[in-house]
Amino acid sequence: MPLVTSKEMFEKAYNGGYAIGAFNVNNMEIVQGITEAAAELQAPLILQVSKGARAYANHTYLMKLVEAAVIETGLPICLHLDHGDSFETCKSCIDGGFTSVMIDASSKPFEENIAITRQVVEYAHDRGIVVEAELGTLAGIEDDVKVNAEDSSYTHPEEVEEFVSRTGCDSLAIAIGTSHGAYKFKPGTKPQLRFDVLEEVSKRLPGFPIVLHGSSSVPQEFVEKINKYGGNMPGAIGVPEDQLRKAASMSVCKINIDSDLRLAMTATIREFFVEHPEKFDPREYLKPARAAIKAMVAHKIVDVLGCDHKI
Repeated sequence: MPLVTSKEMFEKAYNGGYAIGAFNVNNMEIVQGITEAAAELQAPLILQVSKGARAYANHTYLMKLVEAAVIETGLPICLHLDHGDSFETCKSCIDGGFTSVMIDASSKPFEENIAITRQVVEYAHDRGIVVEAELGTLAGIEDDVKVNAEDSSYTHPEEVEEFVSRTGCDSLAIAIGTSHGAYKFKPGTKPQLRFDVLEEVSKRLPGFPIVLHGSSSVPQEFVEKINKYGGNMPGAIGVPEDQLRKAASMSVCKINIDSDLRLAMTATIREFFVEHPEKFDPREYLKPARAAIKAMVAHKIVDVLGCDHKI
């Protein structure tokens, strides 16, 4: 089975009241852990690559890893560019075999965001590739995306119809209170997604797939394990998973997950080195790290996204 776009995935997800997991990948073990979980649970899957991941692992290596996952699992996998910051980056990924790209011009003025997004859409659609755009800005840090809390802004529902109509984008990432990175909300706070914004957007864009970025839940078990084995992570609270599940039951068809995978992998490797200081074979410490990724993804698929057995 070749790589697929997210078009059919999103149609089924919207009508079925669930979301597709979009998991960021950077190396072989992460790809393996994610795809093994999805294959066992028969879940449709989006693997996404950031600009930083392409710089780290190289476009060709990442393409071949994902192609290998398709061969090994037989899954319908969409390969997506996460937070493309320019037409040139999106074009490079489209020409290089990606089946979906995100152009993130959300930091630009409204008209400029439309113009840049439209340019990417025209190039992508001519080649059968789908495009995600963003309206509103999330706080936090993810690779090259850095937005201070005071510069973030919720999506304005009254703008979405014009934006989607004029750009022709296939899905829309909106800001309703999620945040990039592991340091989202301080302990003692009660994070609350703006479901009123989501509901209003859904009314204005009936049947249109919505995307949530910055949706990691920051599992405290991994934060505590990292600190136990020599780390120094300050306390943080992620997006409550019950709220993500509610969003998935509405118009949210794609939920991005990255920081949780990093936490699971890093915590497992730290624990291994402390408990086995004599070990130095990468296969020995990456094997449990891969298993931790797989377990995390399986949990997200079943308990948060609700997309298990949806192929």
